[in-house]
Amino acid sequence: MKEPNENQTPRVGRGLPPDTRRRAAELYWEAFGRKLGAALGPDAAGTAFIAEHLNEDRAIAATVAGELVGVAGYRYGGRAFTGGSARDVVRAYGKLRALPRIALLALLERTPSPRELVMDGIAVDAAQRGRGIGSLLLDEIAVVGAELGCTRVRLDVIDVNPRARALYERHGFVATRTEHTPYLRSLMGFGSATTMIRRIVPCAALGRG
Repeated sequence: MKEPNENQTPRVGRGLPPDTRRRAAELYWEAFGRKLGAALGPDAAGTAFIAEHLNEDRAIAATVAGELVGVAGYRYGGRAFTGGSARDVVRAYGKLRALPRIALLALLERTPSPRELVMDGIAVDAAQRGRGIGSLLLDEIAVVGAELGCTRVRLDVIDVNPRARALYERHGFVATRTEHTPYLRSLMGFGSATTMIRRIVPCAALGRG
């Protein structure tokens, strides 16, 4: 029987590996380009904007044989994986083109509640799906949240991504509410977003006798 190649085993780590910002942005755009296209498109411009404004300390990365194949971002303490201010949008797209883009991005903004970690997207290389990489990323996000003293992880999943929702449900996320946004369907490709919560136990609580 052929032994599995350890180099092909997916591995996860905090932050982004060196020189992978562009690849991380490409993965993120592949996953969310349809949703973000009206705000940050076209594709090349959106990918470049994301790559320039990533906060690497808010990322969990998955690699196979040293190659970045998945990334999960989170928002905590006023910083998210995907950054960029309104001024950055104006600088990248010009003042007139930036104003409607800023308005659309504001609709997607999610602010954490106290002791809550908000996920800022998860993306896995299409060629690597089915290998449990998404599960590894979600598990590590939960560990990060627990270490930060959070009691829950929150995310939003759109109605046109049932595969992602099924993954989240397998990892203990429970739907709490659905916001219907039919006015965004023609612009961003989805008509509703469901908020899901996964309860976690803070590390401090685990250490109590």
